[in-house]
Amino acid sequence: MTDYFTVTRTLSAPRELVFEAITTPEHFAVWFGTAAVEVPQETLTMDVRPGGAFRAVMHLPDGNRIDWSGEYQVVEPPAHLAMTLTDQPGDDAGLPVLFDLEEVEGGTKLTIRQDRSDFTDEQVAATIEGYNAFIDDIERVLATMQNG
Repeated sequence: MTDYFTVTRTLSAPRELVFEAITTPEHFAVWFGTAAVEVPQETLTMDVRPGGAFRAVMHLPDGNRIDWSGEYQVVEPPAHLAMTLTDQPGDDAGLPVLFDLEEVEGGTKLTIRQDRSDFTDEQVAATIEGYNAFIDDIERVLATMQNG
């Protein structure tokens, strides 16, 4: 049985807009980098369709970088996205990260689920913290998109 950990937040935007924020390179570069990290848009490959490739480079404040890769497995706008994601390109990316967007009163409930895999409790906690930082920045992107 797969053991997922979950992060859920309600965003005050329509789910079409939330889906756009997580699948469009110019918005993705902002929130995936968060305020602390740079993801240059020219490093992004986002072929958002089943079987499409994902690539990104994260430039860390300490001068190091993380190369990300993955594949979009399920793309059902604006309700669901499943993509593999690894910072060890060339290795098996494992089970996909799942993004579910549900219309709720006042906006969209975004649920992100990831297989725990062989993560320690500390790694799970750090990943949840990272997803929450992503969602904080998705909220800022949405505010910009809505007030454009």
